[in-house]
Amino acid sequence: MRRHPPRRRRRSRCEGKGRKQRTVPLDRPVQNLLGAWLNERAGRRTDPLFCTRTGRRLSRDAVAQRLSVHVQAAARACPSLLGKSIHPHVLRHSCAISLLQAGVDTTVIALWLGHAGVRSTDAYVHADMTIKEHALP
Repeated sequence: MRRHPPRRRRRSRCEGKGRKQRTVPLDRPVQNLLGAWLNERAGRRTDPLFCTRTGRRLSRDAVAQRLSVHVQAAARACPSLLGKSIHPHVLRHSCAISLLQAGVDTTVIALWLGHAGVRSTDAYVHADMTIKEHALP
């Protein structure tokens, strides 16, 4: 029987607040989506994934503004979004809650989100109603 080499997972390197570097794994559908996006805009692997018209990376304010535009568009199909304050940090929080519900350890979540310590991640444990419900007899 012929053995195949292990498939290499694709990753994305991200630079966060304070120039902290993170590497996140990408599953196949995300790889395909990002590959199509890079082909569409003729980007190189070293270019920022989301950039300005001049090719530089987006500022935090620009990211917040783009998110606001898309939230307004989504609110047409989902009116409950209208009164909500949705900003980039909400996406981080949602990601952390999803990881927690998937059984990912809080230390891994803290590392992934670039938290200085695990204590920062404790807030997600307290915010997750599912975990609280499972604790009840």
